[in-house]
Amino acid sequence: MNIGSFGGSWSEFPDMQDIASFHRWVHPVNRAERYLVLPDGCRDVLCIRHADGLVQIVSTGFDVRPRLVDLLPGTTITGYRLRPGAGVSAPAMQAIAADHDRIGEILDEQCEAWTHLDEAILALSFPGATVGAACRSIGISIRTMQRVFLGRRLPPPDYWRLLGRARRATGLLSSGEPLAEIASICGFSDQAHMTRELVRWFGHSPAQLRRQADVLERLRQPGLGNWAGEQISTR
Repeated sequence: MNIGSFGGSWSEFPDMQDIASFHRWVHPVNRAERYLVLPDGCRDVLCIRHADGLVQIVSTGFDVRPRLVDLLPGTTITGYRLRPGAGVSAPAMQAIAADHDRIGEILDEQCEAWTHLDEAILALSFPGATVGAACRSIGISIRTMQRVFLGRRLPPPDYWRLLGRARRATGLLSSGEPLAEIASICGFSDQAHMTRELVRWFGHSPAQLRRQADVLERLRQPGLGNWAGEQISTR
């Protein structure tokens, strides 16, 4: 089973050994820039090394819309994108701040276990998913799923379903398929519906994304709906 691409369908959950705890990425800032952050269903633990040598450790939240971040020249950001829905405890963040050279080891310990929550989020990102179908696939009620997500301080189930659908659509934009066909494949009511959703989540229409290869490539990075094996990237 391949969960590394959008647009396919899944009939079973992946084996735990196939799932990376995190993906590491590096972004050096050579000149002042305004960086576009796009929703991907993941928290990131950031190790920010400033030009003066100061190191800052930050944990991000879940984005619900695109946002711009101003970055200063001379900064290097090493990010550890956690698998969708995963988080890091306060003691673990304190341990990382005390010894950021051990960040990968600490995150592996924190995020190793594959849980029913992971199964729920994965099910919600499946093509054509509904909250009810996702609940049935893992044997829980809708009320239980809502309660679990609230208890973990996660966005509600529909966040994962709608973002997963939008990200799946962006993964098909480079295929050359007509936009109306992509909208149908991904479960939108029509092309106009898909356009509204992609503008909502990513700030660009499908036609605009097709003309912006850098943004489209960023949307292909591992996240909700296309989480895969180990990867180190520069972005």
